[in-house]
Amino acid sequence: MEFREAALRVLREDGGSLHWTVIQDRALTRGYLDPFTQPDIRTHLLAALAEAAREGAVVRTGRGLYAFAPGGS
Repeated sequence: MEFREAALRVLREDGGSLHWTVIQDRALTRGYLDPFTQPDIRTHLLAALAEAAREGAVVRTGRGLYAFAPGGS
């Protein structure tokens, strides 16, 4: 699964506002991301969240906090 897709899936499933470290942990725990086949997860996940925020798929609700945007994809 791609980083953006994994982040959006966690936010969609869990609802509310989550810190990026929680999003990362849950994506790894649920098997959406694999540290053995996807190197440098932190960097790629943060980049995916920033891009999703710029495009309106997620909203930044605080420092390092993201929430799924209503109507976001």
